[in-house]
Amino acid sequence: MMTRLNTLFNRFLNLAASAQKLGINLIRIAILIIFIWIGGLKFWNYEAEGIVPFVANSPFMSFFYTKTAPEYKEYKLKEGEKNDVKQMWHKENNTYGFSRGLGILIMSIGMLVFLGIFFPKVGLVGALLAIVMTLGTLSFLVTTPEVWVPDLGSGEHGFPLLTGAGRLVIKDTAILAGALVLLSESAQRILKK
Repeated sequence: MMTRLNTLFNRFLNLAASAQKLGINLIRIAILIIFIWIGGLKFWNYEAEGIVPFVANSPFMSFFYTKTAPEYKEYKLKEGEKNDVKQMWHKENNTYGFSRGLGILIMSIGMLVFLGIFFPKVGLVGALLAIVMTLGTLSFLVTTPEVWVPDLGSGEHGFPLLTGAGRLVIKDTAILAGALVLLSESAQRILKK
């Protein structure tokens, strides 16, 4: 009985060990789907308006906007809300123009990462860009006050209590890890040639 279990376990280990290439390609496909979807959403006004706190508070990106933080707080819109005055402020702020440019960049990175399946040098560039982008996104945990639950009297606020915005950002740790694996795999394939 024990020998049979060991044999089954060894078969499982061999199967798991042979799945590495599939897993790496699935990481590429997952990043493609996430980046195309998220990048595509950047063309919708509600998404553009939603990223304003991140961009406005970022020392690396705030220069893309014409207005400075914290002025945006007066012009926040709920997802799907129609308010001509607030939307005019966002037009003047370059909220929509920046978001669309960011969307194109994000989708392009996703495509480069995916193309790494076929072209390791392209995949290397895509993975490197994905790493830089996710590090930029993770910097929002430090620069954006809206990622932490505010003190509204419940006694539950601040670190480590993430808001919806913070939970959106923290998922990039998994993308960062995946992109690092892809960078390494692309580099190994390039070195083998």
